[in-house]
Amino acid sequence: MLLRAAAAVLALLFAAPAAAAETGPSGLPLPRFVSLAADRANLRTGPGFRYPVAWVFLRRAMPVEVVGEFEQWRRVRDRDGAEGWIHKALLSGRRTVVVAGGEAALRGRPDPAAPLLARAEAGVQGRLHRCREDWCEVRLEDFRGWMLRRRLWGAYPGEEFD
Repeated sequence: MLLRAAAAVLALLFAAPAAAAETGPSGLPLPRFVSLAADRANLRTGPGFRYPVAWVFLRRAMPVEVVGEFEQWRRVRDRDGAEGWIHKALLSGRRTVVVAGGEAALRGRPDPAAPLLARAEAGVQGRLHRCREDWCEVRLEDFRGWMLRRRLWGAYPGEEFD
């Protein structure tokens, strides 16, 4: 009887949807995108001030992906795949993106035939406002419009929000 009950519990665990969001100790989903809240942010080899600085981010509002949490520390990944630990005080929930790949078109509507507002080179950083289907509305300096999501780093495929 005990073996049958254990098998039933295991079956339920493995039947859970694979896309179920994991949450960290903060109660927030993992992974998730955030941005740097400071002009200068130390990325450490471990979750604490006693760990050495691996490198320093020098770009406020740069998007990073939180992939782990330990107390007041967040394990983050940058767009190049580098990972390290940063204190949560140096992060903001404000969503930003970076143009990925080559030049990308910023359009007036979420439609490939919409008027072209601007072209952005790879590495251009902007504010993420919302995403719907294959498009995200972004502000790149003085321009606000829609860009194909696949051209941006900082928004997950299929993620929709207003």
